[in-house]
Amino acid sequence: MWKRSLELTLPELAFENSKMAFLSGPRQCGKTTLSKSLLKHAQTGHYYNWDTIEFRRQWTKSPAALLEPFDGFSASDRTPPLIVFDEIHKAKGWKQTLKGIYDTLQNPVNILVTGSARLNIYKKGSDSLLGRYFHFRLHPLSLGEWMNPGSIVSPDEFITQIGKKAFSKPYFKETELLLRFGGFPEPLSKASDRFSQLWRRGRVEKIVREDLRDLSRLPDLSKIEMLCSLLPEKVGGLFSLSSLREDLETQHNSVKLWLNYLNELYYFFEVKPHSESVTRSLRKEGKIFLWDWSEVTNQGARFENMIGSHLLKATHYWSDLGYGKFELKTIRNKEKKELDFLLLKNGKPFFTCECKLSDTALDHTFLRFKKLLGKTPHFQVHMAPKPIWAKEVEGTPVAILHAGCLLGLLP
Repeated sequence: MWKRSLELTLPELAFENSKMAFLSGPRQCGKTTLSKSLLKHAQTGHYYNWDTIEFRRQWTKSPAALLEPFDGFSASDRTPPLIVFDEIHKAKGWKQTLKGIYDTLQNPVNILVTGSARLNIYKKGSDSLLGRYFHFRLHPLSLGEWMNPGSIVSPDEFITQIGKKAFSKPYFKETELLLRFGGFPEPLSKASDRFSQLWRRGRVEKIVREDLRDLSRLPDLSKIEMLCSLLPEKVGGLFSLSSLREDLETQHNSVKLWLNYLNELYYFFEVKPHSESVTRSLRKEGKIFLWDWSEVTNQGARFENMIGSHLLKATHYWSDLGYGKFELKTIRNKEKKELDFLLLKNGKPFFTCECKLSDTALDHTFLRFKKLLGKTPHFQVHMAPKPIWAKEVEGTPVAILHAGCLLGLLP
């Protein structure tokens, strides 16, 4: 079983500072496994799942009573009990109830809330739990987390590693496996095409028929299943809601609503264009990618999706751990010149990345955005077994390298 990086950092940042921890992420990415590992380390505590009828009854009747078995704990004890509430975002008014539990604690107790939907999905107006929790996002496995279990890579360390290690570890085999089976632990560990096909089908059905039903009460789920079947074909290109509306033969507002829910349930994510200082930039149209890139059949689009997923994880990881505000963007102007990915740190370019799958010749498009990027490091990644090419181009550090070299250094 893989050791997750958040297993080390979550308790340090949240519990040691008397905060609750919110852990969200896509279904089956490892939240329950991580929670139970933390419980094992805590030695005392309990795991509650909203899907259990008995827990739902207790939560409805007397939520505070769930913590009564741990009242004997004192601050002098070594490790406080850990209480895990899984999927309680499905309960009406869960934030207000949790606030009441937290504010009336008589003894130290660590609380972890997990969910397969974004935990602000029902947020209206001010957040009643503001200041009482830290939010962390768990992603599927990335190459860096797989190859360096338990590692904590900061942004500065990432840049330093680039210089010191000189991309010496391409991880050819592991990168191929990730591209083929995706980063979700179960299909990746099985490494079977037949198993992965069945697993993917079941995951989408559960997202639509269970998670979406519980959160939205939408009546026509068959249309949303059709929408899910169309989205893999849209990966990597400019996203057009009008095109989807025509394909589904339904209203614009309905498609927009369905997409919003699928986004909240971690089925897909959108990378928006960065328009600041970009001449004739496109400000609205973004690119969509799936959390499970193994659903994408086109190899070029799947490769770009895998790179985008790793970069998104890095931005979430570094942001959630307090290293700054990191964002993932794309750049494209009205002349249809584009850079696949731009990673921002506190609003400023940190590095750019272009995905080419098998092309190892340098694409000079990044120079068209030099006014915005300056000397920002630029990477062009591929899957060809070629040696690394690195030098400065008009003052900009540039490297053409196998994708595993770059992804293996990210968190």
